[in-house]
Amino acid sequence: MSMQWLLAKAPGFQALPEADRGAIFNFTFLWSLFEAQVMGNFARADLICAKIDEWRDSGTLDADQYGAELAYFQHRYYANGGFTHHYPHLHLRPADQPGIVQSVLDGSNTAPRDRLLTVMMIVWRFRNNLFHGEKWAYQLQGQLSNFTHANAALMRLLEQHGQLAN
Repeated sequence: MSMQWLLAKAPGFQALPEADRGAIFNFTFLWSLFEAQVMGNFARADLICAKIDEWRDSGTLDADQYGAELAYFQHRYYANGGFTHHYPHLHLRPADQPGIVQSVLDGSNTAPRDRLLTVMMIVWRFRNNLFHGEKWAYQLQGQLSNFTHANAALMRLLEQHGQLAN
């Protein structure tokens, strides 16, 4: 019933390919599970930073696992020596570590902690932009790759750091 309503009423929703709707739908559940299982039911930029620092300090960071997602985000947000037109749409806030994110995206910072932090700050912004309506400004168009990469990162984090049953 809700799917029919969204298809009939939500701007641009009917025009979205099924794969796009599926990736966004999956993201909502993966984020919720990540927040519950990894973030203790409460995520915020500073708490994500603290969690990544905890993993670094315990030797469980394994930032190389997220190389494909980072490469995608670097290509999307930084190209030809400058930030792309997509970058401002992240709407990074001071707590989102914009200086670190920029330095990782432009390749000047390759620290493992900062690479994973950048991936997670971008995923965090996708979450905020989706749940607070920003992505509806362009009717969720062109988001399949964004959410596919975000979902991959969340699943990997859940497998490594979540309290999931086997």
